[in-house]
Amino acid sequence: MANRIHPTAIIGDGVELGEDNVIGPHAVILGPTRIGDGNWIGPGAVIGTPPENRGTPHVVGWEGEQGEFGVVIGDRNRFREHISIHGGTHRATRVGDDCFFLVYSHIGHDVRVDDNVTLAPSARVAGHNHVWSYANIGMSAAVHQQVDIGPGAMIGMSAAVRKVVKPFTTCVGNPAKAVGINTVGLSRLGCDEATVEAVSDYLMGGTSELPAGVPEVLASLLKEWAGA
Repeated sequence: MANRIHPTAIIGDGVELGEDNVIGPHAVILGPTRIGDGNWIGPGAVIGTPPENRGTPHVVGWEGEQGEFGVVIGDRNRFREHISIHGGTHRATRVGDDCFFLVYSHIGHDVRVDDNVTLAPSARVAGHNHVWSYANIGMSAAVHQQVDIGPGAMIGMSAAVRKVVKPFTTCVGNPAKAVGINTVGLSRLGCDEATVEAVSDYLMGGTSELPAGVPEVLASLLKEWAGA
């Protein structure tokens, strides 16, 4: 299907679009940026502007200039009003598939966001971070630079994250501290009550072996994390 681009949107040189994307009024997308299929990009969204880095040239992307490293976005993401995603300093800033970025949320330079990630309104992820699949970052939470947010992690509203968050951990406060396991996230990935209890014990260090019967998608994420 054809892309639907509002006439007031600005699409700079070096922007590559797949199919069936919606780009709303006054959205700004600057190159080099590559966007897949079926994304919804809301009014006032800004994607691909230069990184907030003193040593990086601030090119004028709406007049044909391009940065060296841009943004790569997958498929079926929803970017609500006034989100912002900056280009990279030494690699592309990346967003996977099926993510949901709510109003005023922000992804900084060189960040990698995997699949099915949710950013609540005004959540901010600073540069050089890795947000793993199924993570959920709460309203107005802030993630410091060079931090891994593990798969399925739940970051509470207005939390200030300064260090690694382990898989399916729930963190709240400033500085953010772990307060439990995201059992809701485990159940949404297909764990029954007994499996949730067993996986929770594994995540808290009660056992070193991943329990039997864990859904494949969850087992794959936890094994990848363990080997990272």
